Amino acid sequence: MSDQPVLHVKGRVLIDPDDARDELWIVGGKITYERPQGARDIRTVNGWALPGLVDAHCHVGLGPSGPVADDTAEKQALTDREAGTLLIRDAGSPSDTRWIDDRADLPKIIRAGRHIARTRRYIRGFAHEIEPDDLVAYVAQEARRGDGWVKLVGDWLNRETGDLGACWPRAEVEAAIAEAHRLGARVTAHCFAEESLRDLVEAGIDCIEHATGLTEDTIPLFAERGVAIVPTLVNIATFPQLAAGGEAKFPQWSAHMRRLHERRYDTVRAAYDAGVPVYVGTDAGGTLAHGLVAGEVAELVTAGIPPVEALSATAWGARAWLGRPGLDEGAPADLVVYEGDPRADVRVLAAPRRVVLNGKVVG
Repeated sequence: MSDQPVLHVKGRVLIDPDDARDELWIVGGKITYERPQGARDIRTVNGWALPGLVDAHCHVGLGPSGPVADDTAEKQALTDREAGTLLIRDAGSPSDTRWIDDRADLPKIIRAGRHIARTRRYIRGFAHEIEPDDLVAYVAQEARRGDGWVKLVGDWLNRETGDLGACWPRAEVEAAIAEAHRLGARVTAHCFAEESLRDLVEAGIDCIEHATGLTEDTIPLFAERGVAIVPTLVNIATFPQLAAGGEAKFPQWSAHMRRLHERRYDTVRAAYDAGVPVYVGTDAGGTLAHGLVAGEVAELVTAGIPPVEALSATAWGARAWLGRPGLDEGAPADLVVYEGDPRADVRVLAAPRRVVLNGKVVG
């Protein structure tokens, strides 16, 4: 028996949307559904338990101007943890955050390396800025540095046209995605607009971030290929402000951003209805605050996704997609406990009662 106190979680343990048990035990940081024998120091937590939440688009170590100091990155990770986010897919960061892996009190991170962008076609200080001839080499580099993901910038403001435009030629994208897959990495891409989506999907991409440019022409293609989207609706809410800031210089871009914003809920609901996998991501980091996972789940519900499916997009389904366990026998004890049933009202997610990470109550 471990010297670490045994935790007894009582109430309703939501192993999946349809399987709720009355209790689980945490022994030596691991989950078990068998009452431990001989345990003397038992501490009880009561409530509705979910697997630790997933933020599938988050940037730890990134600030408005690029990399941030480790103490700032620590605060970002702690803010996410207090919101119940215990697993992060870091969708691009110029900072080396491997030190977080040695901290049992901080969320687990799946990294996509550093963003790969076209020269002068992304936020300064965030990405490797390269030309198409170098795309395969940089994708290979970031595939080796990351944790099974690579992040491209698929489109951005093209100053020559004054509007959003695709960043990469089709042939180079195909070769780069093939190289990532050869190295065992999946590929995702930032995409706001419509133009780049078909080429990226037909080239074999695994996921699209934001995906505001989805249309009735491309949604069936996403569904057919099983390409996931992470809509980041709490970030898309900033589009009107961005559009206002750029209107004097780039009126066409500003109008386009407003249109994408206006139809954001319809876009997400149409994708979900067609069978496109949808996952929760906040785009925290850069200029957006951390700890917004509950707000993103609520936004998916506002878009028309059923509450249990929106919940799965940050819990059971998201963990399965990323290849990480939930509340399984023998799994690391990463879970969040709430006062009420989050399946009945996702707003419960905004107020975790207890946060348990690696078997210890941390919040």
